[in-house]
Amino acid sequence: MLMSAGLHLNMIRVHIIKVFSEDGVGKVVEVPANMTARDVCQFLVYKNHCLDDNCWSLVEHHSLLGLERCLEDHELVVPVQACMSPESKFLFRKNYAKYEFFRNPLNFFPEQMVAWCQETNGSIPQSQLLQNFLNSSSCPEIQGFLYMKETGRKSWKKLYMFLRRSGLYYSTKGMSKEPRHLQLLLDLEESNVFTVTTGRKMHNAPTDYQFCIKPSKGRTEQKELKMLCAEDEQSRTCWMTAFRLLKFGILLYQNYKSPHQRKTAISNFTTPVRSVSENSLVAMDFSGRTGRVIDNPVEAQSAAMEEGHTWRKRSQRMNVLGSPSPLHPSPLSSVNMDLTFMSPVIHRTQLWFHGRIMREESHRMITQQGQVDGLFLLRDSQSNPKAFVLTLCHHQKIKHFQILPFEEDGQVFFSLDDGSTKFTDLIHLVEFYQLNRGILPCKLKHPCTMVAL
Repeated sequence: MLMSAGLHLNMIRVHIIKVFSEDGVGKVVEVPANMTARDVCQFLVYKNHCLDDNCWSLVEHHSLLGLERCLEDHELVVPVQACMSPESKFLFRKNYAKYEFFRNPLNFFPEQMVAWCQETNGSIPQSQLLQNFLNSSSCPEIQGFLYMKETGRKSWKKLYMFLRRSGLYYSTKGMSKEPRHLQLLLDLEESNVFTVTTGRKMHNAPTDYQFCIKPSKGRTEQKELKMLCAEDEQSRTCWMTAFRLLKFGILLYQNYKSPHQRKTAISNFTTPVRSVSENSLVAMDFSGRTGRVIDNPVEAQSAAMEEGHTWRKRSQRMNVLGSPSPLHPSPLSSVNMDLTFMSPVIHRTQLWFHGRIMREESHRMITQQGQVDGLFLLRDSQSNPKAFVLTLCHHQKIKHFQILPFEEDGQVFFSLDDGSTKFTDLIHLVEFYQLNRGILPCKLKHPCTMVAL
């Protein structure tokens, strides 16, 4: 590995990191010391031909502690890895909620939890909410009850807490915020906020909505963790989002506004690991007399989607003519087959389809990729072998809708609404509900995907 980076050793020191996908497969990547989490994600997106939609994240995962967090796009990867134990690892994963609070701030910050530090009962106008978090001269705070696990014990204590730029405090006297009653629990600059991946039974937690504050310097032992627990999902999301905003401030907004900005460091570290053929891949438009390179990423994405639709129509046309396609069985060869096998199976090639996973696994995947409105996946039904299930997130709640098969004139259709709206395959069903809400609480917007590195 060191020999492949030999040309760069005189300019910049190269480090080795290993990134894992959800299926446990790892990829070794050589990075310079100034490589950010976004740079690494963009490299992996490029190598695996993924859609670069600014929703990919590098996850710091601690299996022994049962903790994980998404690195911020601007964070340097090498220093983070230096503080990780040998059992910990980086994961490459989608996170649709990474910047969702910039688009829908009112969903993340309940009015009763946000206030001014200087006022006892003052509140921040909702129109100025994010500006106050991003402006270092202002001092908003998050306030409310949290459960805190007592050090070295399994018991939890309910405390009224305040999250400010200067740190996380708790009141020693009820809900009082007088300075003499406030006790500093931790400093934001020296800590990071993590999601707890283990169940509530592991820590005897009072609710399912746990999160953890972990020191960012050095390798951490269990006794140094601050285990916290909120009353509901909205409260937990508010505390964790505010922690990120108060710690990183305007840097988060800059990350959000410049998703396609590539740094010169990328070309430095990708040269030894990219092949010549990969470097020459570009999006092309051949609709005119001569071909042209598509530089606009939005136009390139649109062209790719159009090409995908054209390919699917062509494959369906070939199927009608009797093509022996494994994805679309020929009607002539399927006369005596069961209705299940007569239905097209091309949906199994789609990123949003996850086969025979359990209900609990679909919950875990949706939760990990950010509980934003419209995040969805499809899976085989466990109760009906001929049916499927749509798992959809709406208002931070995960709901399940059964997709049932209907036979009409010898052909099988699929429907979410007891046959009122029928589709010949699941791809058409998904495309319809991406454009129309129908009986669903919201449109299908973000496919829950897993990528093998």
